Amino acid sequence: MPESKSKFLIPAVGAAVVVAGSIAAYTYFKSPSSGSSDALASAKVVPSTALMAAYITTDTEAWAKLQQFGTPEAQKLVAKGLEDFNKQMFSESNVSYEKDIKPWAGGVMIALLPPNPVKPAQLTVPSETPNVPTNLQQQSNILIVVGIKDKLSALNFANKLKSQKGVKFQESDYQGEKIVETTEKGKPTYSVVLNNSQLVLAPEKQAVEKAIDTFKGQSSFASKEGAGTILSKGVDVKNSLAQIYIPDYAGMVQQLIAASPQAKQLPPQTLTQLKQIKSVVAGVGVDDAGVRVKAIANLDPQLNKFQYQSSPGNIVGQFPIDTFALISGNGISRGWTTVVEQSKDYPEMKQALEQVRGQLKFVNIDLDKDIFGWMNGEFAFGAIPSNQGVLASVGFGGALVFDTSDRKTAEATLTKLDSLAKTQQINIANRSIGGKDVTEWQIPRQGALLAHGWLDQDTVFVAVGGPIAEAMGDGKNTSLDNSDAFKAVTGSLQKPNGGYFYLDMDKTKTVPMLNSLISSNPDTITILGSIRGFGVTATSPDKSTSELEMLLALKPNTPK
Repeated sequence: MPESKSKFLIPAVGAAVVVAGSIAAYTYFKSPSSGSSDALASAKVVPSTALMAAYITTDTEAWAKLQQFGTPEAQKLVAKGLEDFNKQMFSESNVSYEKDIKPWAGGVMIALLPPNPVKPAQLTVPSETPNVPTNLQQQSNILIVVGIKDKLSALNFANKLKSQKGVKFQESDYQGEKIVETTEKGKPTYSVVLNNSQLVLAPEKQAVEKAIDTFKGQSSFASKEGAGTILSKGVDVKNSLAQIYIPDYAGMVQQLIAASPQAKQLPPQTLTQLKQIKSVVAGVGVDDAGVRVKAIANLDPQLNKFQYQSSPGNIVGQFPIDTFALISGNGISRGWTTVVEQSKDYPEMKQALEQVRGQLKFVNIDLDKDIFGWMNGEFAFGAIPSNQGVLASVGFGGALVFDTSDRKTAEATLTKLDSLAKTQQINIANRSIGGKDVTEWQIPRQGALLAHGWLDQDTVFVAVGGPIAEAMGDGKNTSLDNSDAFKAVTGSLQKPNGGYFYLDMDKTKTVPMLNSLISSNPDTITILGSIRGFGVTATSPDKSTSELEMLLALKPNTPK
């Protein structure tokens, strides 16, 4: 949060609570608040025009789960960052988040309303600067709803803020509710307390007025079509820290683009693609493995053209244990067919495909049949460390592995590529690795640039670098799916699934070229030292639902 805004909103919070305090008795403040700290209750005062909303919990136990992770050095770094943030936010006051705000602040909902375009009259262009283009920009339109879980603590905090210098307060009445305008350094924020249980804040007065209208009975975000279900269900994550709700995904994108003067009009084909997604809900939580994110998209089965098929996951076992990054999936040929079908609606895309097809025909290769047609099974791409031969300068190489039911076409394609390589003065040689016949593309004094061979009757690999071919062909080494790291990062992800994205952070740091990208910042090294890995997978139980799950696997906190 920018410093100016952080200093700006805190007095507004206090000022709004002052209003609540002025109209309630001490005994009332001693009573508990009900329904002010959940997402559905907060959404009932958010206007139905809101494009999306995020709900952040202030539950101490949920956030405390994060403390079970991280090296002692990382824990100290995070603690110092929070301390510095607290000092920066309240540098001109004696306010403490832990003592003054945390006791009373319940869950926080942040809603995005349609952008308000800046009117020409609001633009100021110096008269001595001729011919300066004045592009109209949009002001962000944010509405914040904070549940008040302890009214007495809130009142005490508001009274403390009365003595703060440099902040001006002004009240106005709207629909029988008191709106407080808080101004610091010429910048206003508007706030209101509704039913003594919800604090509403916004940088625009109109947004607060709309929240009051909603509170008085106008349609709310909670009653918006598609919103009620995702608000009540949310996403099932343990120790939820935040939930995000988008009830009309295509509508949100359209409105944001329409309000942007720099954005181009969406073509009908793109709009159709967007309409495949009806709504999206996502959640962030903490469990024993680390920080987990789940997202669920509600799809239109009539518009969804993608043919999902779960992946067996067996292909992971073809990679050596030191593989530090992996992407796997199933059915490239089906995906390619969908791309070709959709390209008919996009002239530029269709033209690009035809150009590629034409260029490959010059070397007797059919893009659809020879390249993608036989890739009808499981596939994976893995990155493997090596500092030998052509890989010496980068420190790692890669391997592609495909399962196919059309070995004949795959072999014919590889033969064509071998012949093409010969025309480029590359030496083609054969050798045996682990009892498997492997073909190598060799360059003088560097060894093998590329190699390919069959791991079994239906599985072919293509490796970049001779050492990677040896690692793939030698079946004696422990495979990736048996490694502790891979199990820790992917073992708790949903199954069956469509494949994985996997990253082993510890092994990544052993690759010199990659490590050099992060080694310049000591704090970055400290934080990354607490991360075990990153895993992502997706699944589609039916044509109406698509689910994504991500895990940031963290190392447990083990004090020295």
